[in-house]
Parts: sequence; structure tokens; C-alpha cells
Amino acid sequence: MYFSRKCKVTFICHGATIYSEECRFSDVENYPQLSESGQEEVERICEFIKRRGVKNNVIYSSPALRTIQTAKYLEKLYKQDSIIIDNLRPRKCGKLNGLTLEQIENKFPSLLESWFNNPSYDEELEAESIDDFITHTKGIIDEIVNQNIGNRVIIVTYPEVIQAAICAALEIPHNKIAKIFIKTGSATQISYYENWASLVYSDYTPIF
Repeated sequence: MYFSRKCKVTFICHGATIYSEECRFSDVENYPQLSESGQEEVERICEFIKRRGVKNNVIYSSPALRTIQTAKYLEKLYKQDSIIIDNLRPRKCGKLNGLTLEQIENKFPSLLESWFNNPSYDEELEAESIDDFITHTKGIIDEIVNQNIGNRVIIVTYPEVIQAAICAALEIPHNKIAKIFIKTGSATQISYYENWASLVYSDYTPIF
């Protein structure tokens, strides 16, 4: 049982948006849509999946416009509909919402420090704590894995969800999550076993 795989998950990070290009913090789901470069990223990742022959039983997607748009490309590739997971969401940004990284560095450096390094809830930041976000994300992914024993699934989601999944799978200290870099339009694969998980590859962005 130790080496008996329960489920293999390929995480696809949504393509670029104007917010990701501006390094803007946002937990809003109905905006923005994929940018032109984001659409190109998704086309490349779909071509990578096709060339690699990634097998799949189910496609799941976070509920945001940018993830649903990304999932549409995979639906076309696999000729199947995706399933929206409403509570597979980005970390709540609190006072950082709507601000760029440069704005925060200039005006609120202490808040930025709390966002990246404080795993517990910070009243000044008013954002979701790192601990709570990773625990929330792990619970959803565990549920997906347990519903797909023996399957290979694709989850289209946000960079921070993939960071949280890697933290949980590899038991990385939660305050190190920012050290895991996930680009838009990238693929990450994790194999889940009974009592452990293995990171197969991370943040892969194809260049053709």
C-alpha cells in the first residue's frame, strides 16, 4: 500500500491577466479575464499536455473567470466538460486587495511582511492567514483525491492554490509558501499515495 498510488493530479495554473502582469493582489473572481498573452500561455500548456500524452479522467476548475476560461481550452482538448469547485479559491487579500506589489512595498511594507511570513492571522492585515488558507486548500484537494481513487485528474486553479498544495503535500512549513514560485500558464503534477505524496514536476512552462 505504501507505493500504491491513490490519484495523480495535474494542476494547471490559469493564464496571465492584466493583474498578474501588473503584480496586483486580488481575490476577486469575476475579473479580470485572460489577457492575449495569457491565452497564448494556455495554448502552449495544452500543446505540452497533448505531446506528453497526459491521461485524464476528470477536469476540475476554480470558479473565477480566468480559471474557467483556461479550463475551456482543456475541455476542448479532452472533449469533456469541467466541474467547477466553488470553494477552491485564492487566499483572501484583506487590505492588500487591489494594490500592486510596488504600491505595497512603498506604502505598507509591514503588511507585505505579514502577508508572506506570518502564518497566523494578523489583525492589521485583515487577510486570510497562511495556515488557514493552506488547511482550507488541503481539505478540498484531499476530498478530490478521495473521490478519484485510481484516477488521473486535472485541476485548473490559481498560483497560490498550487503553492498551498505543494506545501501540504511535501509538509513544507507554511511560512515558506512564498518560496514556491508558480508562473501563470504552467503545469505542476503531484502523485498522492495513502500516507504521503510525491511532487513529480512543478511550475513547468513549455517553450515551443
